[in-house]
Amino acid sequence: MKKILTIVILLVATFAGSQTFAQKQYKFGHIDSNALLSIMPERENAKVELEKYAKQLESTLTSMQSEFERKYQNYVVSADSLSKLLRETKEGELSEMQQRIQNFQQTAQQDLGEKENELLQPIIAKAKTAISEVSEEGGYLYVFDVGTGVVLHHSADSEDILPLVKVKLGIQ
Repeated sequence: MKKILTIVILLVATFAGSQTFAQKQYKFGHIDSNALLSIMPERENAKVELEKYAKQLESTLTSMQSEFERKYQNYVVSADSLSKLLRETKEGELSEMQQRIQNFQQTAQQDLGEKENELLQPIIAKAKTAISEVSEEGGYLYVFDVGTGVVLHHSADSEDILPLVKVKLGIQ
């Protein structure tokens, strides 16, 4: 009789445990990270700084191109009166200048991309931290980023946590 009672108690406990497990609600959320980043005030400051840096690079490039044009025009005007050695020397100088301009353009594009990453990394890190905190506080099992296009489907049961993250970051 004791064995049967022990087995019945174990079965009831197992059944009750499985019912509790089956009734546990899993929370899923989603957020559009692009929308979040676009409304963060730090983003505007980074944009202004990046534009300022781009204008500096553009100004340098314009100056280099103007100098090249001036030297080229001088060469064209005086090419017929120059000796073969001087003409070849001037052509070599013009070719070197043109190569320096092309190198500057390539380096400037890479540098501008690095500057953008440098300015955006702290903003992205702040957004990720806020998303993680909201996810932990809200008890979300997963939060999907619908802004990146990676999520193929999300149901109406998935909660948009963008408003919660905006509150966490103090964004209106």
